[in-house]
Amino acid sequence: MGKQVGFEDVLRYFDGDGDGKVSPLELKHGLGMMGGELLMKDAEMVIAALDSDGDGLLSLEDLVGLMESGEEEQKLNDLKVAFQMYDTEGCGYITPKSLKRMLKKMGESKSIDQCKAMIKHFDLNGDGLLSFEEFRIMMQ
Repeated sequence: MGKQVGFEDVLRYFDGDGDGKVSPLELKHGLGMMGGELLMKDAEMVIAALDSDGDGLLSLEDLVGLMESGEEEQKLNDLKVAFQMYDTEGCGYITPKSLKRMLKKMGESKSIDQCKAMIKHFDLNGDGLLSFEEFRIMMQ
């Protein structure tokens, strides 16, 4: 419930006439008050792209969808960075050797066999390597 309140506060900030929806003009004005600049045609394009019910306005649900998609994108970017740290050989996979090397950097000493066993647990296609997709599933 606490998270929802934050979105409602954001909606209220932009919703100049208090109708519970954000118009292109309100979006442009709200961003202007925060020091941002958005042309009217751009504000209309943003709202058209996010408007789920076709009324030309942003509802609370549209705003929540926008904010949560941004969070998902950030999580995915963070995972990609983490994956690249483990993929020390730059081959697009985490190998037992690269896993061992990364764990050692983090102060954990594991044998190659232990690393193979760790990878095997999340290795969906059985190739002995972790792809980014397998790594993403492992990190959930």
